[in-house]
Amino acid sequence: MDITSRCTLGDPNKLPEGVPQPARMPYVSDKHPRQTLEVISLLRKHRELCDVVLVVGAKKIYAHRVILSACSPYFRAMFTGELAESRQTEVVIRDIDERAMELLIDFAYTSQVTVEEGNVQTLLPAACLLQLAEIQEACCEFLKRQLDPSNCLGIRAFADTHSCRELLRIADKFTQHNFQEVMESEEFMLLPANQLIDIISSDELNVRSEEQVFNAVMAWVKYSIQERRPQLPQVLQHVRLPLLSPKFLVGTVGSDPLIKSDEECRDLVDEAKNYLLLPQERPLMQGPRTRPRKPIRCGEVLFAVGGWCSGDAISSVERYDPQTNEWRMVASMSKRRCGVGVSVLDDLLYAVGGHDGSSYLNSVERYDPKTNQWSSDVAPTSTCRTSVGVAVLGGYLYAVGGQDGVSCLNIVERYDPKENKWTRVASMSTRRLGVAVAVLGGFLYAVGGSDGTSPLNTVERYNPQENRWHTVAPMGTRRKHLGCAVYQDMIYSVGGRDDTTELSSAERYNPRTNQWSPVVAMTSRRSGVGLAVVNGQLMAVGGFDGTTYLKTIEVYDPDANTWRYVHFFFFFQRK
Repeated sequence: MDITSRCTLGDPNKLPEGVPQPARMPYVSDKHPRQTLEVISLLRKHRELCDVVLVVGAKKIYAHRVILSACSPYFRAMFTGELAESRQTEVVIRDIDERAMELLIDFAYTSQVTVEEGNVQTLLPAACLLQLAEIQEACCEFLKRQLDPSNCLGIRAFADTHSCRELLRIADKFTQHNFQEVMESEEFMLLPANQLIDIISSDELNVRSEEQVFNAVMAWVKYSIQERRPQLPQVLQHVRLPLLSPKFLVGTVGSDPLIKSDEECRDLVDEAKNYLLLPQERPLMQGPRTRPRKPIRCGEVLFAVGGWCSGDAISSVERYDPQTNEWRMVASMSKRRCGVGVSVLDDLLYAVGGHDGSSYLNSVERYDPKTNQWSSDVAPTSTCRTSVGVAVLGGYLYAVGGQDGVSCLNIVERYDPKENKWTRVASMSTRRLGVAVAVLGGFLYAVGGSDGTSPLNTVERYNPQENRWHTVAPMGTRRKHLGCAVYQDMIYSVGGRDDTTELSSAERYNPRTNQWSPVVAMTSRRSGVGLAVVNGQLMAVGGFDGTTYLKTIEVYDPDANTWRYVHFFFFFQRK
């Protein structure tokens, strides 16, 4: 039958009453975009149907105008407007790196590009020129992950040059929060005066005292004294001299030859002296130089997570708030975990592995302090681990060593929170359980532990750029289940256990000299101790003294080289 006999004038989609509607099935192909892109990419590879050649330096890149125009507003304007290039078959592109252009044209055809340390500095400017916002964002995300005290100023300047506002904001915050390490870097010494002023003018600069700011400024001036000496008065205006101690102001600042020889600098010192000597006049002297800094501190809440108490693994978690000087219970983990590794990544607390009293664990939980909830949707580690070291470096969470119930491990893997995936990296040279880990200067340190037979004093550090471990100076004492933290640019190792007993001794590592030196011993012996820096104070938390699981806390005073008990305790005795 001829189906056209049923058609009527009017709505072509409407059939006469009583006539059954034909069956319909809309179809959308999921394969079509990918397959089309693959064919077009193949055409370019064979130089078929190409209608433009991009000349970049000595390189000629064959392409299709429609593909370039679809991906890049820059090319769309070039090929659809009245520009001469719209009529040319060969188009010269200037001020762009050859390899970067190749990568971006490949991206237009494949939707894939690999951003890495070797190409990001040419890829980002090229993406900016071609207005490829997606690649700009990928480059900025890569650079965020690379932020370190040694490179944050360079990344900040790079972001500023290429108008990457979000990266610039994050680099600024990173610089302010890590100023005590940044001020030691080569990049800091090479700063122009205006950028130095921008940094030290911030109310959010994270320093223990204004003395650090003054010392940083003077080190910067003396790095190139002939050039920078005339700039000292301008820079010193942004150091909050009235906030210095009288002893430091008079004995150090006022007696410095560079300060004494400049009238403007002397005036600033006199202003600070008046502020300190005339408290009744202070309300009339308020200004930017008298305003206390209020750094936005990260990680200033201390958590005690899991552990071993009264002969069993526990799941409880407690939080210490330095504002109220109180411990409070928060949500417990879903599993009991002793020997658990913990660290903070992107303001979320991760608990990795451990032992629940009967089984070795490879599961990972993540705590959000804003919601007071733990989630278990984190990918597990590749192997079960207890007595594992966990730390954060370059935006990744590293799990180091431990034991799986069969053997002691030298395996190291890292977690990418964006991919929710663990990836193996280079293994340590030594198997280590009960190892302590710390991050300093862009390196991941694995300190002490046990090889499954004996406690270790050896130390090695991981270079993520090389994906290699290197041995550094050993500790003076063999220690397993020790506490480890970075404090005042040194790695402190405290407590733990040697072959025979729990330890109260402590020592610290200076990466500049590659040497360990002894520190005064803690008041209590502590194996399985937690060590952390809170509000600029080094705290040793809990542990086992050979008889009792402790719930006491000691704080180290670097000036007096003493440990003292603090007046707060947490609910559970923990190891």
